[in-house]
Amino acid sequence: MRKLLALIAVFGMLTFGASSMVLAQDETEADTTKTEQVSDTAATEDVAGMTAAADEATEEETKDENIHQILKQKFIEGGAGFMGVVLLALIFGLALAIERIIYLNLASTNTEKLLEDVEQALENEGVEAAKEVCRNTRGPVASIFYQGLSRIDEGMEVVEKSVISYGSVQMGLLEKGLTWISLFISLAPMLGFMGTVIGMIGAFDSIEAAGDISPSLVAGGIKVALITTVSGLIVAMILQVFYNYIVSKIDAIVNNMEDASITLVDIITKYVNK
Repeated sequence: MRKLLALIAVFGMLTFGASSMVLAQDETEADTTKTEQVSDTAATEDVAGMTAAADEATEEETKDENIHQILKQKFIEGGAGFMGVVLLALIFGLALAIERIIYLNLASTNTEKLLEDVEQALENEGVEAAKEVCRNTRGPVASIFYQGLSRIDEGMEVVEKSVISYGSVQMGLLEKGLTWISLFISLAPMLGFMGTVIGMIGAFDSIEAAGDISPSLVAGGIKVALITTVSGLIVAMILQVFYNYIVSKIDAIVNNMEDASITLVDIITKYVNK
């Protein structure tokens, strides 16, 4: 009886172990299948993402090419003569504007620090040390300070006149080239309107030659007129933005010059009285 129970127990254990192994194998195979499916899905998604990115890049390149082709086509349709002159106005105007912006950024000075350094040098080491500080500092404010300090032995009245006179010179240097930018701002829409007038004249000449008012005859001249007008206005608007920025920059520098000049006169007066 005991042997029979033992055999039944052993048989049960073997059966349970075998079933456990089968279940474990099935779970392993299921996990492997799921992993493969996830990998396949991820690979498919990666391929789809790469394809989508490539498609987007291709679309962007196509859009850029289309924009370039459209601009080129409109430039040709507007007439190489007037469109070329409008383009030259834009190029020269932008060149002058960029040159002024660079110059004005280099002309900007930390006036508070400069005044502090000049005052310390003047009190501790004298006029020559203060002049050396101005020589080592770039910008119109430092140049005005140098001119004022150079005439400190001639009296305060001469110092004030020198500061005012040299300040006017520096303002002229800051505003150099603005008249040419203003000229291109005015010239660009004028050229566009001239193209408009010439295009309309061409349209009426076509009508006169044909002896009939046909939309196809009028459309060509009007199209040229509108393209040149739009181009001139766009150029004028672009240059106007740069012009206003330059004027605001000059105003800020001039205000700093005037304020710093007044403070410099006070510092020199204090030094002379001491």
